[in-house]
Amino acid sequence: MHANSMCISCIISKQEKLIRGFIDEDKKSEYIQKVLEILSKYGRAESSPQLAERINHLYEQFWGMGEDYTAIKHEYNQLLLDKESDIVCKIKHSEDCLKECIKYVSVGNYIDFSAVKNVNEKTLEDLMSKMNDKHISQEYPYFIEDLGHAKTLVYLTDNCGEIVLDKIFMRFIKEAYPNLKITAIVRGESVINDATIVDAEEVGLTEVVRCIGNGNAAPGTVSKRLSEEARQALEAADMIISKGQGNFESMYGEGFNPYYIFLCKCELFVRRFGLSQYEMVFTKEERIGSL
Repeated sequence: MHANSMCISCIISKQEKLIRGFIDEDKKSEYIQKVLEILSKYGRAESSPQLAERINHLYEQFWGMGEDYTAIKHEYNQLLLDKESDIVCKIKHSEDCLKECIKYVSVGNYIDFSAVKNVNEKTLEDLMSKMNDKHISQEYPYFIEDLGHAKTLVYLTDNCGEIVLDKIFMRFIKEAYPNLKITAIVRGESVINDATIVDAEEVGLTEVVRCIGNGNAAPGTVSKRLSEEARQALEAADMIISKGQGNFESMYGEGFNPYYIFLCKCELFVRRFGLSQYEMVFTKEERIGSL
């Protein structure tokens, strides 16, 4: 999905805020001009995650490495690991374990330091306490039917912390469909607080399913930038679950037809789906219609 005017405006605003504290005004002006050149050249043909990767490389050329999210990623991985036993217990005692899992993994998508201004534990807890299946029930029967027919499933992860909830979800899917082969795909390189193989190992996801990197540092799943291993896994999958806005932006319209699960976190997605901020999207691409 190509970046639209709201995406481009947001990108420019974020870049200006990133460099606001630097002193050299000439260098800052030059940098913003280079950002505009990237947006002018690629903005009509590429998704926001693709543009973000290009601009991240430009930032490093001008200013060096950006903010290190290693500590934050570890903090939120551990935060959710601490909650794991309690969450699993609640899921096991729910009326439908997989439906309950979908609620949790969607709420976990709140942990996004790129799209959310002030990620904090209190808001996460509030969202968890208000979970409902309003946006699950209509799609859920199709989802269960597809799981029943699938032999291979690829699960595209998104952020740190929420990858613990993804692990729980995949574990329950495996219990319900023991013959289903599941592959989890994480980011190939560090980008913002997105989950990489390091995070998958930290939270124990590598002990549950096969995990591979996607071969690049785009904050999404950009088909043209995928490693051969990741591409083969996606193309061979009978079913795909795609977590997060970044994966939606980069996957929509690419011919893979995944099930999307994410929270509407920015104004663009609130308008696009007619939902309130932090409401869930759970749907298969073929039933979305044109955007």
